[in-house]
Amino acid sequence: MDIKAYIREMREKVDDALRRIFPQSDGFEKELISSMRYSLFAGGKRLRPILCIASCEAVGGDESICMPVACALELIHTYSLIHDDLPSMDDDELRRGKPTNHMVFGEAMALLAGDGLLTEAFYLLSSASFAKKVGSDRSLEIIRIISEAAGFRGMLSGQAVDIRSEGEKKDKSVVEYIHRHKTGALIRASVISGGMAGGGTENQIDALSKYGERIGLAFQIMDDILDVEGEIDKLGKHVGMDEKRGKLTFPSVFGMERAKEINLNLIDEAVSYLNCFDSRAEPLREIALYIINRTG
Repeated sequence: MDIKAYIREMREKVDDALRRIFPQSDGFEKELISSMRYSLFAGGKRLRPILCIASCEAVGGDESICMPVACALELIHTYSLIHDDLPSMDDDELRRGKPTNHMVFGEAMALLAGDGLLTEAFYLLSSASFAKKVGSDRSLEIIRIISEAAGFRGMLSGQAVDIRSEGEKKDKSVVEYIHRHKTGALIRASVISGGMAGGGTENQIDALSKYGERIGLAFQIMDDILDVEGEIDKLGKHVGMDEKRGKLTFPSVFGMERAKEINLNLIDEAVSYLNCFDSRAEPLREIALYIINRTG
């Protein structure tokens, strides 16, 4: 299949849904909405919502069923990027080829924009209409899974350890913990929640979980590799920043060649867990390959 065409099509559908959620505003909240929209529509890949949709389709579900989940995942991801770029965190000035949110709107408004995106995500997930479509038990379980991935059991813990480990000695267990939590947790949750929204069986959800866990780690390892070998015009951000900050990465801890080897093995394992699915899981298989072959 043409995975680039599939990603482009799904990205457009997600963008359309997000625009309906966040229309322009001329009210008192105008600046806050503008700050939220600035980062939300800054040209992201929409990987997490696309994985959610692809997983829903793999188990026989329709994209319309999981679109609220897909949008919520992108809101959470965008919030995390805004906060990650803040002066108190990584202090980045460039994201997706544009000035970061706090560079445009100021640190206080950027902080509020991130808070607003995170809160709106769970507003979407807790709607009665979504619960009616997928069933109350499943909707609650999806909220729990995403909450776990976004909170201190997942993404926040990874970010905290990432910050505290800057400049420390190279430790394989620490860098793997950071990557599995900071990046991998939400990617895994994207895959699982899509499968659940689509009505997947217990065995299907288990297979999707194992697939998601491996591509989540592979995605961050690829980010590490691109920070060394990538180009600023393709990445949309400065390169070489991990080394400058003394961050623990797979290339710095394992070496570049070993990091690439680990990544290939992760992708092979991920795809093998999709053997129980038919051709409807082809987008998931192709996305795994896309992750390891991307340049930006």
